[in-house]
Amino acid sequence: MDVEAEKRRAAARALEAVQPGMRLGLGTGSTARHFVDLLAERVRGGLDIVGVPTSEATKRQAEELGVPLTTLDETPELDLTVDGADEIGPDLALIKGGGGALLREKIVAAASARMIVIADQSKLVPVLGAFPLPIEVMPFGLAATQIAIEKALAAVDCVGPCALRRGKDGHAFVTDGGHFILDAKLGRIPAPQAVGQALSVIPGVVEHGLFIGMADTAILAGPDGIKSIERA
Repeated sequence: MDVEAEKRRAAARALEAVQPGMRLGLGTGSTARHFVDLLAERVRGGLDIVGVPTSEATKRQAEELGVPLTTLDETPELDLTVDGADEIGPDLALIKGGGGALLREKIVAAASARMIVIADQSKLVPVLGAFPLPIEVMPFGLAATQIAIEKALAAVDCVGPCALRRGKDGHAFVTDGGHFILDAKLGRIPAPQAVGQALSVIPGVVEHGLFIGMADTAILAGPDGIKSIERA
């Protein structure tokens, strides 16, 4: 079974948690896209839900498929968010933001009573950090912010280069919020909580891709089937 098929199986299992009348956060990325596809099939079959997309890309997909949408201003409390992850570590600490939507993803997840993460089993790791950590930053003062980030990371024993993310056109990648992303290639993040705290106090840092204590359940699909992991 290929990876995309595994992602779709994980998405299908997460869909079982969706009940009529729910207010849903709709994630961003390749695995979340499968969830929105499957959700749309249920909506066409009569399921009554409303969704809040975490990116403009997810918004376009949902609109094209006929999934009813709202905003967090109209619906500030959600029942469930279903999203993917770039890495899933111990106690369901996550790295997210490979698709560039980490700020909106975190806002939506924080507004939700529950968060389910869906992924293929390769995303489960013993220690976070092999995937570069996305850090969303203001374009203004970029060089100064990058220096402050690298110093703060070194102070918590995470050393590695930070690279400005670029789009296919070679220009700086711009998030839906109009910000840039620095990808920190740290290799290992043994203390995610300390890293998150160090980054959060830096002027110019808008948000970071460490989602700690937010995911309640991870649904992982692999060649041997599907397994579910609950946060302690």
